[in-house]
Amino acid sequence: MLRRLLPVLVLAALLSLAAGCSSLSGTNSGGYITGDGATTAWAPADRGKPIALTGQTLDGKRIDLADYRGTPVVVNVWWSGCGPCRTEMPLLQQASKDLAGKAVFLGINTRDNSADNGLAFERSVGAAYPSLYAPDGRALLAFPGLARTLPQTVVLDAKGRISAMISGPVPSKLTITQLVECAASDATKHCQVGS
Repeated sequence: MLRRLLPVLVLAALLSLAAGCSSLSGTNSGGYITGDGATTAWAPADRGKPIALTGQTLDGKRIDLADYRGTPVVVNVWWSGCGPCRTEMPLLQQASKDLAGKAVFLGINTRDNSADNGLAFERSVGAAYPSLYAPDGRALLAFPGLARTLPQTVVLDAKGRISAMISGPVPSKLTITQLVECAASDATKHCQVGS
């Protein structure tokens, strides 16, 4: 009986894996959806309260977002098993170098089973900025309105308020640059963001 069921079970497992890797559905069975890269920016008057978040990085250091007040902060939510997260990481690394002194970059690793998995991923892409390790997802509760998509990028202004969000992969380095410039500006209207 088991010999007849084994091919069926193997086929079902392979179909399940294929469905989870579809670019159309993200990995719904893994508990997240890949966003479409939609970008939303808010004028300073509409940005709400500063985000309060503390935690430990993948390498065990303590981080408090309040320590970065006075500078825009780009926060990228990622997981090493997320294809779009892997694809956008080199772009974010380059943007962090290009915007050094103008913005701080911080990752939030939300799904790796161990900090070592996240650190291995960071080494493989040459990550130059730290990432909080938050596999329980609680760190995300600090960001009101954050969708349940991976990847997700939030730009905080110098006061620590949400200035912009990208749901899904970052469309381009120019987008990040423009969002940081917008976060640093006191403009009273929405920023125009191109890709």
